[in-house]
Amino acid sequence: MSDAKLWKIFSEFIRLRDSDENGYITCITSGRKVFWKDADAGHFISRRHLATKYHEHNVNGQSRHDNRFQYGRQFEYSKAIDKKWGNGTADRLLVLSRTTCKMGKFEIDALTIHYKAEVKLLKEEKGLK
Repeated sequence: MSDAKLWKIFSEFIRLRDSDENGYITCITSGRKVFWKDADAGHFISRRHLATKYHEHNVNGQSRHDNRFQYGRQFEYSKAIDKKWGNGTADRLLVLSRTTCKMGKFEIDALTIHYKAEVKLLKEEKGLK
């Protein structure tokens, strides 16, 4: 498996995790309601930082508009993840993002298998396809 496959399934997991029983997410930064398939899995800390690329608190359901055209709305994002995941989350992610992290084939494969199972469970729980 590859990093691209892992990202695809991880993104699907994040959007499903953050969706309600009807499949709609509330954008982490704007509060807009967006159907999970039409949303992004937006990063607070850029995905170029491997240590936080697949961190579940760093990646949340976000409208495509905010993620792609508003540069992720970083200020609003930091406040929203502190509210969602606890005070200091944004600061902890920033520190973590500065650490060295290497993922080999084993780690990528293991995470891909894990998130495939999580996606399957979420789809079953929410009755989504």
